[in-house]
Amino acid sequence: MTSVRPLPSILRFNQLFAAILKLKHLQPHSIIISLFAHLHCYGIRPDRHSLGILANSYCHLGRIDFGFSLLGKQIKLGYPPDCVTLTTLINGYINNDKLPLAAQLLDKIVGLGIKPDIVTYGAMFKGLCRIGDNAGALDLLEKMQSQGHCMPNLVIYSTVIDSLCKDTMLQEALNLFSAMKNEGIQPDVIVYNSLIRGLYHCGYRDEGKLMLNEMLVDNIAPTVETYNMLVDVFCKDGSVDEAYAVLELMIDSGEAPNIITYNAFLNGYCLRGQVNDAKKIFMAKNSCEPNVVSFNTVINGYIKLNFIDKALNIFQEMYRKGMTPNVITYNTLIDGMCKADKLPLALQLLLEMQARGVPPDIFTYASLLGGLCRSGRLDEAVALLENMEVNGVKPNTVVYNILIDSFCESGRVKDAENIFCHLLSKGLQPDCITYNVMIKGFCKKGLMNEADDLLRKMEEDGCFPDDITYNTIIRGYILNHSLSKALYYRDLMVSKGFKADAHTSSLFDDLLCYGNSSY
Repeated sequence: MTSVRPLPSILRFNQLFAAILKLKHLQPHSIIISLFAHLHCYGIRPDRHSLGILANSYCHLGRIDFGFSLLGKQIKLGYPPDCVTLTTLINGYINNDKLPLAAQLLDKIVGLGIKPDIVTYGAMFKGLCRIGDNAGALDLLEKMQSQGHCMPNLVIYSTVIDSLCKDTMLQEALNLFSAMKNEGIQPDVIVYNSLIRGLYHCGYRDEGKLMLNEMLVDNIAPTVETYNMLVDVFCKDGSVDEAYAVLELMIDSGEAPNIITYNAFLNGYCLRGQVNDAKKIFMAKNSCEPNVVSFNTVINGYIKLNFIDKALNIFQEMYRKGMTPNVITYNTLIDGMCKADKLPLALQLLLEMQARGVPPDIFTYASLLGGLCRSGRLDEAVALLENMEVNGVKPNTVVYNILIDSFCESGRVKDAENIFCHLLSKGLQPDCITYNVMIKGFCKKGLMNEADDLLRKMEEDGCFPDDITYNTIIRGYILNHSLSKALYYRDLMVSKGFKADAHTSSLFDDLLCYGNSSY
């Protein structure tokens, strides 16, 4: 184009740049900025559309300041600010997680007498709902309606209703649904799907059925997504028969079940422990071709029933079908093997997954650490912790809790204390479980001063003791023949609103029955 004489008009270049922007996989924004620089060299003057495209590219790359510079250039060239340019800048703030600045800019736009259009408002609602600011979305909706120059449309109502349903604010969603209909806006299948999903997930099954009936009365045909959502909800509730009724309705309405429908039934049978029924669906020739989720579901079903060999057969079937297991597949098998005392097989699977290029995650290591600790192989567990860090997986507090508890239970309290200190050195904050396990370890060893010190540190660190903490230290003092301290902590526990558990009460009862001369 730049070799043609006379040069094409800016309109032709704009068409080219607009087409390039659609090629998302090429990360076109840097390319657009570079091409505009070449355009400047040829003396081609940009118009309003060109500057808007360039501003959009800068905003996508986080350079909203350059976007504002182009707004200034646009004004100098005699193009007054319009909604398209201002929406571009608002979108730039939203996409770069600067929603308060986007809101401020919207207020300035209104203050300047520029009337934002539905696209501008749509961007704001999308941003607010994305971060879960439902209160902000409802406030903006009210403001939009009160200003009157641009009324909310179906897309905006749909966006807000979906966000409210996801945050279980069902009454607010239903109120908005009614308001939308009162304004003459006909709900579509997307709005109904959001409401039905929200009602079912919050346990309002009868209300969900009524909403589905209302949808059908309004001649709005359910989509595959609607049917799949209902099948999934019923299957998770264990109501596979009701799910089949939905499936029949789905087929009668001309919608073909897909892999999501199929996987929901697999999950429903597995949750009921009917893995053989799940396998019949799994192996049926007229079913959808199973995917990784299908295999993982059946493997998990067999693991929960402790049928390790059957789970491994399904695992091998994955390879026979050319399917690549993912980290969830391996984690399910490894966890099941660890709990079934098949630790060598679990460790072998760890090596296999690494060899096949599937990186272990925190759940993989937590399962293996738990297995090693239950088998008393504590030094190997520590070595695995080191291996975990070498492989770039950062241990969390749960992992450290497993190790600390195991060392305390085996009487190696000093080693447990070292691991506790290691946790702190890694910048991790011990939780209530960590402190309770460590205090229990000190009490078992009769190290009551250390237990006292740790309880104080626990409170200083803002991790407040619970009933387990107090019951543990009370039992420690009783068993270490210090009744006065036990009574002190009992009174303190009661003042905090906690009660003695059965074990602690039994120890106090024994003291009352047999006397306390030994104290």
